[in-house]
Amino acid sequence: MKPRSFDPLKLDVGAFAREGASLEGEWPAQSLPRLAEAAAPESDPARWPAVTWSARGEIRTPKGGEAQTWLELSAGAQVALTCQRCLQPVREDLAVSRWFRFVKDEDQAAEMDMDSDDDVLALPRHLDLRELVEDELLLELPVVPRHEECPEPLPHANAEEEDAPQEARPNPFAALAALKKGSGGKA
Repeated sequence: MKPRSFDPLKLDVGAFAREGASLEGEWPAQSLPRLAEAAAPESDPARWPAVTWSARGEIRTPKGGEAQTWLELSAGAQVALTCQRCLQPVREDLAVSRWFRFVKDEDQAAEMDMDSDDDVLALPRHLDLRELVEDELLLELPVVPRHEECPEPLPHANAEEEDAPQEARPNPFAALAALKKGSGGKA
């Protein structure tokens, strides 16, 4: 019998796991719009390397329990984000490797997800694997992207002020001190 072919954009997760099937491939980075939106303004996601991914399904039957549907997902991407120190693009390598357990409905998924270290999802009719890959890569983005060492010196906001001779600035509390002296120190 010929092995069944699976569409990663409309994946029947149950059948995929029952067959112990696997898929792998690449998608252009711009085909993941939410990830592309995270790009530095000067960086074109069309020039990023392709997002690589692989998925493998599995049925696990614990002793004395029901069969469980599992999906292993791995993905990798290289993105250019805005460095939060120098505001220049910084390349970040993202890598994901996770197992997901699928259960019959949202209520069961929510209940099990709280009590488990595993990622638990409700079994959909069809799973868009590209959307799941994008979700997981977005979770891997650094909160504060930055170079280890910025390529250019950091711009100073007050560079012109530093070059100008310093004028004597009045102490902001001098007026308060004068008022206290004028009232004889009584408040």
